[in-house]
Amino acid sequence: MLKTVRTKVSIHVHDETTEGMLKILEAAKPDIVFHLASFFLAKHKPKDINPLLESNLIFGTQLVEAMVEHKVFSLITTGTSWQHYENKEYSPVCLYAATKQAFEDIVQYYVEACSLKVITLKLFDTYGPDDPRAKLFALIKKVAENGEQLNMSDGEQLIDLVYIDDVIEAFLVSSERFIQQKVSGYERYVITSGKPISLREVVALYSKVICKEVNIIWGGRPYRDREVMIPWDKGVLLPNWLALVPVEEGLRRIINRS
Repeated sequence: MLKTVRTKVSIHVHDETTEGMLKILEAAKPDIVFHLASFFLAKHKPKDINPLLESNLIFGTQLVEAMVEHKVFSLITTGTSWQHYENKEYSPVCLYAATKQAFEDIVQYYVEACSLKVITLKLFDTYGPDDPRAKLFALIKKVAENGEQLNMSDGEQLIDLVYIDDVIEAFLVSSERFIQQKVSGYERYVITSGKPISLREVVALYSKVICKEVNIIWGGRPYRDREVMIPWDKGVLLPNWLALVPVEEGLRRIINRS
């Protein structure tokens, strides 16, 4: 028989100041901090500069400063495979990826100077039911339902899809490393399926699951600048974690929930 566990959730509203963040950490008294906040853009415009820096650099730095001030030394944060364009040690696909790298560099200071311990999980393409983002599957679903055409690139780029349940499990496994006192300094891991497939294959699987062809015009638009054709594959996999949900099964779950 399953036991219901009731947990109390407290919501703290950040006023965008460091002093406000200090008060939140003082009130929350966390053992482990999961930093998931981010502003994602594949391609930015001039008006996006401030939101990118405020969300991906200033907010995170305020958080880490408040953590060490209140002697909270366990942080799990997120990076992106897009920090490694063309499989390089560091080459940002876009400004968003550059801000993620910049935050890692800031965190490194706190690791060395303030005894902070950190795990950064570098994510690839995440997906799941009720995803509010206007990403690939939202576009495909819309086209499949209304019968319109969707212009896409030639579709030869490989994408590494990791289902949301597997992503959540990665964060829980990371927290266990802290609980078991296995984390030393700054650890970086990849959350990858290990089985990237082409965009064309993804659309074919989606069509298979819904038993209907999706009207895609392949080559109807160019690849975007700095398109990732082959995902980064040089990262270290998180110990005691594997992606368990195959893409076809993940698609069935999101389609059945829609």
